[in-house]
Amino acid sequence: MRVISGSAKGRQLASVPGGTTRPITDRAKSALFDIFGGDVIGCRFLDLFAGTGQVGIEALSRGGEEVVFVEKAAAALRTIHHNLAH
Repeated sequence: MRVISGSAKGRQLASVPGGTTRPITDRAKSALFDIFGGDVIGCRFLDLFAGTGQVGIEALSRGGEEVVFVEKAAAALRTIHHNLAH
């Protein structure tokens, strides 16, 4: 998993240990952000069932102003914190 575009382009993201989450593919994430286009800049995002946090991190990388990550699993929350810190 990686950040596709923006200020963090190419940055590798950690996966949630244990294989209990199924992260979005780079292809699907790219298609989603192609739909958003330049409308991402300055917007606020809600990343529900965030898992690794990669959708929200992609939004931040592309100029999103703020992301709220919502995740119940403790291991996934640790992964999100790790991915945001690195």
